[in-house]
Amino acid sequence: SRRWRRQGDVGVGMAVAEVPMAISKASLDAKKNMFHVPVTEQGTIPHEVLGHFGAGRIIIKPAVEGTGVIAGGAVRPLFELAGIKNVLSKSLGTDNGLNIIKAAVEGLKELSSPEDVAARRGLTVSEMFVGKEN
Repeated sequence: SRRWRRQGDVGVGMAVAEVPMAISKASLDAKKNMFHVPVTEQGTIPHEVLGHFGAGRIIIKPAVEGTGVIAGGAVRPLFELAGIKNVLSKSLGTDNGLNIIKAAVEGLKELSSPEDVAARRGLTVSEMFVGKEN
């Protein structure tokens, strides 16, 4: 089904009610707040990013193939559902799980793929990396 594709689309939602109702309300909230995460062919993010939300801060770094998802319990499902297979992350601020997740979301929203950057500059990806080695 579409919601388990793990191809870069993810959303975060929260709701307060009795457990079954809270789950359905949070799912609806998450669907309203979906966004796209650029994921490379190696299953990582294109560049390092720092996310902030309130007292929550998180650093998210790309990782080489085979590293896996190195992340705390709160943000691990977020990365996995976004389709990120190799990433390093560290929470730097609060230990409040919700604020850490929101900080990670803010960080992931700041990511831009090489195609996005090239389009903004009016270049092709190959023109942008002329003269650079891997």
